[in-house]
Amino acid sequence: MKFRNLLAAVAAMTISAGAAVADWAPSGPVKMWIGFGAGGETDTLGRLIAKEVSEATGWTLVVENKPGGGGIAMFTQLATVPADGQTIGMGVTMPVLVNLTIRPDEIPFDLDSFDYLNTVALAQLAIVAKADAPFDDLEGFLAYSREQGGSLMAFDAKPQELLMNFVNDRSDAGVKLVSTKSSAEGLQQVLGGHVAAAFNAGVHIPYLESGELKMIASANASRHSYAPDVATVQEQGYDIYVDPWFYIAAPAGLPAEAKMALSKAISDALASEAAKEAILNAMHTEPSMAGPDETKAMLEAGLVNVGTLFGK
Repeated sequence: MKFRNLLAAVAAMTISAGAAVADWAPSGPVKMWIGFGAGGETDTLGRLIAKEVSEATGWTLVVENKPGGGGIAMFTQLATVPADGQTIGMGVTMPVLVNLTIRPDEIPFDLDSFDYLNTVALAQLAIVAKADAPFDDLEGFLAYSREQGGSLMAFDAKPQELLMNFVNDRSDAGVKLVSTKSSAEGLQQVLGGHVAAAFNAGVHIPYLESGELKMIASANASRHSYAPDVATVQEQGYDIYVDPWFYIAAPAGLPAEAKMALSKAISDALASEAAKEAILNAMHTEPSMAGPDETKAMLEAGLVNVGTLFGK
């Protein structure tokens, strides 16, 4: 009897949750803020998700780019808007977690400032250079930088800068970092010969395939699925890595039915064949589709990990 009652209770909760999702709809266009400039991986994924959600639900999602500080500027603003489901934001975990670790008193939000909707995918973060660059791996790039009195390297998020500061401190390579608004901009800097190397999380892959670029290191904890022969920064002698996850959040205090409906709509969008194919083609990875609780737990665990990484 107890088991039967439990099944009945679960069924009732499921029906109730389904009804709540079905009953909620935005009262107007949903603004989807992207914490980076146009053309990069976050922008590309955000626009794809917005398109799929709009087509599946009939809602209107309006994408707006709000670059600055690796997403910090966007999340700072997102934390202050009404929690009504009309504004959501997409960013990357590492810039947020690093800033909350190294300067928490300067950041006007914390993890509890948001309700979390979904985890999109893991960014496979590469370090790339032009195919004809006179080096083939990270150590070769560092040696080249020493010879040149400091080579230029593009980055578009704080964790990338911190990783290279870590490497610079231990190699005396003197790499000079150039901040860009997106990885797409950094990619153009490399292709144009304005910088010797750059971080990139997916836009670069077609250029690897065409032979215009080469990858000299994985900045993640593991090698990339599309470049299994390229060693990680850790494997090349520097005990540091970054694992950036794309995720979507809303201001804290979102009504339960709005949170459920938005999360489900995003999961459905990520499960679509168009989204799977686009994420696989662009990033050579699978969509995550982790829901609100899992996304929050991932961020909380990530904050602990980043604290450990930086000795906090």
